[in-house]
Amino acid sequence: MKETESLQKLTIAMPKGRIFEESLVFLQESGIVVGENLKDSRKLIIPVPHFQMEFILAKPTDVPTYVEYGVADVGVVGKDVLLEENRDVYELLDLEIGRCRMVVAGLAEYQPTVQPRVATKYPTIASRYFREQGQQVEIIKLNGSVELAPLIGLAERIVDIVSTGQTLRENGLIEMEHICDITTRLIANRSSYRMKSKAVESVAQKFIQAIPKAGVLR
Repeated sequence: MKETESLQKLTIAMPKGRIFEESLVFLQESGIVVGENLKDSRKLIIPVPHFQMEFILAKPTDVPTYVEYGVADVGVVGKDVLLEENRDVYELLDLEIGRCRMVVAGLAEYQPTVQPRVATKYPTIASRYFREQGQQVEIIKLNGSVELAPLIGLAERIVDIVSTGQTLRENGLIEMEHICDITTRLIANRSSYRMKSKAVESVAQKFIQAIPKAGVLR
């Protein structure tokens, strides 16, 4: 019997957005042939019977939720989302793609204020970071164009993910503090990790082969 025939069906939550294209390349390099153009597809569920898999295409912030509640057995998601959502999942593997960093940024002429305000799409990460630094700040949650906040006086600083830093520079902002490095991770539902261990391990091994330097996270 072929290996793919003996494995239990695995549902994988994949993120749309920033890391989607890199994830597609990663799948191809892992030897998983989807057989459908996921990039242009409007489908939200893509079956891949030959590999006993099914892909759910989801908003990145929803991937850990789907995995925690078991509608997806495993998922591909950025570390920024894991830190922000704080879901009860197993973090199995650093896929070493979607590399960027979480930073504090602001205008070059920034001066500390009595009641500093920080704008961000990541209020949990920002709150934790400034609390660890012993700083009291007001966190303002934004859903997009965070770089605008210091320019219009909404906040003195921002917390956001940065890749090349080009967007910051184009808006006259500079990086002030480094919070953490971000890469894409493979996560698993706790029950699936036990009940479908062979299938989960099979996917993990395929992914490991596509990583120049791989390591299981503890």
